[in-house]
Amino acid sequence: MTTTLPRPPRTATAVLALPAAATLLALMNYTAPIATLHGTATALGAGAGGTIWILSAVNLGLAAALLPAGSLADDHGRRRVFVLGALLLAATSLLCAAAPDVVWYSAGRIGQGAASAALLAAGLGVIGASAHGEQRARGTTLWGAMLGLGIALGPLAAAVLDAAGWRLWYVVTALAALALAAVARRTLPESRAAHRRGLDVPGVLTLAGGSAALLTAVTLGRTGWRAPGVAVAFALAALLLAAFTVIELRRARPMLDPRLLRRPLFLLSVTGAFVVGVGVIGGMSLLAPVLDQGLGLSTLGAALLFTVWSGVSFVAALGVRRLPPHWHPGSLLALALALSGIGTLALLGLDAGTRWWTLVPGLVIAGVGSGVGNAMLARLALEGVPPEQAGMGSGAANTARYVGASVGVAVMIAIASAAGGDDPAGLLRGTPVALGVGGVLCLLGAGLALVVRRVPR
Repeated sequence: MTTTLPRPPRTATAVLALPAAATLLALMNYTAPIATLHGTATALGAGAGGTIWILSAVNLGLAAALLPAGSLADDHGRRRVFVLGALLLAATSLLCAAAPDVVWYSAGRIGQGAASAALLAAGLGVIGASAHGEQRARGTTLWGAMLGLGIALGPLAAAVLDAAGWRLWYVVTALAALALAAVARRTLPESRAAHRRGLDVPGVLTLAGGSAALLTAVTLGRTGWRAPGVAVAFALAALLLAAFTVIELRRARPMLDPRLLRRPLFLLSVTGAFVVGVGVIGGMSLLAPVLDQGLGLSTLGAALLFTVWSGVSFVAALGVRRLPPHWHPGSLLALALALSGIGTLALLGLDAGTRWWTLVPGLVIAGVGSGVGNAMLARLALEGVPPEQAGMGSGAANTARYVGASVGVAVMIAIASAAGGDDPAGLLRGTPVALGVGGVLCLLGAGLALVVRRVPR
């Protein structure tokens, strides 16, 4: 049971609009460095390893904090965690803006990831606890649509602001986050679970440590998978995540209730999110710099072409509301993954002589799949858990997505490098191979979704 505490004014608009706005801001911030990578790396004196951390540090904060943030939101108030997340995003954005070197910048990006985790998990939890029926359907659809819109607008906004310097983006983000905190504190209703699980300190430490070790191993692996540090980080990740599993199985009120895995809808949300992270986000994250460096497009031109995928994703997610309500979300997730796979496979003809417009059909098909998938994953994350565990469901699904994204980016780059080489021309040659792997993975995920969808509830 979820307890909702009265706090005027409790408006239906705030319950839908503020989580959507927070998701938009978080995803714009997530993708913004893609457009200013060269300038940021040069200003911070980052070498090859530092450049990787500029892109990857935010994933570490997201993966480590999403599930704890969802659990804390359920226990201590979803509005409270949402507001604290916005304030933390403002503070860490200012740290990024003032960073003198790549170490301080990476620390700021890790903090931004943790702040975004609080906004994403608590925001979707607010919708799950405070919205019902048609309003909840609108909320999850809008929340999922903001994922695509944020990915589309982030690089474009950063590219425009880059005329005044790459640091300006982080100042603007800080101001937007402060405004979000102020409005949320005044308008969002507070809600929390009737029975607190309590802070699972061993679970938080082992999950955060295991996630950090896994993402560190994946990040370091991009510069050489045989390096001793990579093996040590993978071993530490396996040890800590195994300990987390044991702790959660033995705890009376765990941070991640293992019994939820018996629920087909929850299982669909977690496995589907992981497949999207590896196959879709991983593949498209590789494609974005290849459009810029491999095809000779300008930074803004490559960002605009990339918005064909992300922009269509936004429109498709909004259109999900018009589908027949009796269609099972598992079937729609399978359709979404199949479209993502087909669209990705349509890009396999990419080479140095490719004209940009020949990529549009594949990007459109993949965008439709991504949009429907985002909307369905948000819906499954809430429908797959009891209302009092809305934050847990949101945190688990988003953790799977961003851990999958980190693994996916590393794997796709490794496959492309092995197939073509590490230089821009080599990455272009190897990209079709990596996209082929991503496309097949999406099709396999679609089949898995259909299997899980038929498991009795």
